[in-house]
Amino acid sequence: MRVITLLLTGLLLSGNAIADRLSLDQLLKEIQKSQGIEGKINREREARFIADHAKQQELLQSAKNELAAQERLSKQLKDQMEANEQALDRLQVELDNRSGILRELTGVAKQAAGDLKADLESSIVSAQFPERAGKLAAMTQSKALPTLEELESLWFYLLQEMTESGKVVKFDSDILTASGEPRQAEVVRIGTFNAIADGQYLRYLSETGKLAELARQPGGAYNSLAEKFAAASSGTADLGVDPTRGVILSMLIQAPDSIERIQQGGGIGYIILLLGGFGLIYGLYRLLMLTQTHKRVSEQIASTEVSEANPLGRIITAVEQNQTQNTETLELILDEAITREVPVLEKGLSMIKLLAAVAPLLGLLGTVTGMIATFQSISLFGTGDPKLMASGISQALVTTMLGLCAAVPLLFLHSLLAYRSRALIQVLDEQSAGIISRRAGK
Repeated sequence: MRVITLLLTGLLLSGNAIADRLSLDQLLKEIQKSQGIEGKINREREARFIADHAKQQELLQSAKNELAAQERLSKQLKDQMEANEQALDRLQVELDNRSGILRELTGVAKQAAGDLKADLESSIVSAQFPERAGKLAAMTQSKALPTLEELESLWFYLLQEMTESGKVVKFDSDILTASGEPRQAEVVRIGTFNAIADGQYLRYLSETGKLAELARQPGGAYNSLAEKFAAASSGTADLGVDPTRGVILSMLIQAPDSIERIQQGGGIGYIILLLGGFGLIYGLYRLLMLTQTHKRVSEQIASTEVSEANPLGRIITAVEQNQTQNTETLELILDEAITREVPVLEKGLSMIKLLAAVAPLLGLLGTVTGMIATFQSISLFGTGDPKLMASGISQALVTTMLGLCAAVPLLFLHSLLAYRSRALIQVLDEQSAGIISRRAGK
């Protein structure tokens, strides 16, 4: 049994040794085969590399040749540019020598064109002849010498502006209303100063080249002058002319009118006007009544018939009703009758005098109120902007003015009423004295 086992073991070991020898031979053959293939591939790679290297050498040489050619061309161009610059400098010097005074004249012409362009853009004449400034813009912006046509245009526009400044012409044009809506109207242009349409002053908008109605007309006599001037067809007519091309007119329309000045007085101003108006109306009413009374008394003096519609008639009636009384008693009756008539004749004098005294005091109150508002504005905002203090100062001055304007006519009216009433009372006293004298004589 042991022998059989040893035999089997020997057979197994000998079989493994034979298998190992066969696999190693086969592996050696495979390695030899792969080495041959790799060698072939490496040789092919070497051949391609050598071929590519030769080609790269050719390209490098070609690039060097091209670089040398471009450097030669660059040097030629640089030399040509330097030569051209030298030639240009010589030509510029020659041009300057030949132009001489012409260049100075060209500078003066361009400066004159620029100044004229600015004048034309703001000139009211451009509303009738638009696009004048645009034609001069090319001349002022160009660096080249102006052409003969441009110089003639400059001369023409200068002469046109000078000529039109002394003309009064009419022409149809589109104007803008105060609300910004365009409309067609006949415009009357007075030189380079004013333009009116339908009796209203116009202003020239340089931004749009259009004429526009003023948002507010100057008012007063200026409007009536404009209406009469627009309606005139021949001869001469008066008109307010603004030589500052609208500056004075713009300041004039900003000035407040009478209503706006009264509004600046505030509530105290309205109270002063109310009291002043009431006193004036009442005073005129009393003056009318005293005038009628004086007329009736005069008629009573001239008449033989007694009428109780006047103070003298009522006094005479009282005398006739007491004919039987003695002179002393009759004198007392006349004094009583005159005493009854005096309050009627002097009615309202104290009220008018009171209103004449109160009006300046209310004006002083408005002055104090306005100054308080002014000082409050100064304390809050400082004195940097005078417009912030204008409302308070306006109230202070306007209320004082209104108080004086109300007091002065009331004082005159009070004096006149007092004179009329005293004159009537004196007439009644004289007539009463005459009646007593006649009675005493009888």
